[in-house]
Amino acid sequence: MRPLTDTTPKPLLCVKGVPLLSYHLRALQLAGHTDVAINTAWLEEKITQHYGDHFCEDAAMPALRIHYSREGRDFGYALETAGGIARLLPYLDSAFWVLAGDIFIPGFEFSSTILDRFERSKYLAHLFLVPNPAHNTKGDFGMSENAEALDLEPTDPRARYTYSSIGLFKKPLFHAPFFEVEPGNVLGTQAALAPLLRSAMVQGLVSAELLKGAWTDVGTPERLKTLNSC
Repeated sequence: MRPLTDTTPKPLLCVKGVPLLSYHLRALQLAGHTDVAINTAWLEEKITQHYGDHFCEDAAMPALRIHYSREGRDFGYALETAGGIARLLPYLDSAFWVLAGDIFIPGFEFSSTILDRFERSKYLAHLFLVPNPAHNTKGDFGMSENAEALDLEPTDPRARYTYSSIGLFKKPLFHAPFFEVEPGNVLGTQAALAPLLRSAMVQGLVSAELLKGAWTDVGTPERLKTLNSC
């Protein structure tokens, strides 16, 4: 995203005058959530200064309390998705939402119905998949007829979809045998999420659903320009 991100962290880049991260925070508040944790690294002080310790755009709803995991200050680098989750794990609920701060998905609802259903299920993760965009035509994961996410072999002819970077997760996914980083991640271990998901998929422990609304991975200045020109 350079040169845009030379001075602005991606979550604060704006679509129609609103930072990408604010769309997520607004949706979380409207869904009735009261606490959110934000992992920061690059230009993190701009995020903490912009939002402070709470977010509230609807006075009729409880404000979101914001907690920060300041990976840049504490380690000098980003911990990646699984590493960042591990650092926050002692403070998270038994089931929790995870989403990237640099995607645009204005119509998404953080449904308590979906969360409740997930909590009662056998699954350790529930992924929201989207049709493959132009920059990821091969997709990431398949989906079975009974809505389980699949780690397909390259020769498997079944359809693949792109992980939207929104998902529901349970704490056991971030423990052995799937993950070896201790909760709290005091050593600052960098770790990607995909290997954990693929291991859990083999055991039939990841569910999925396909989203068909607007979604953009804002990964280039051109994609951001397109969003702002619509």
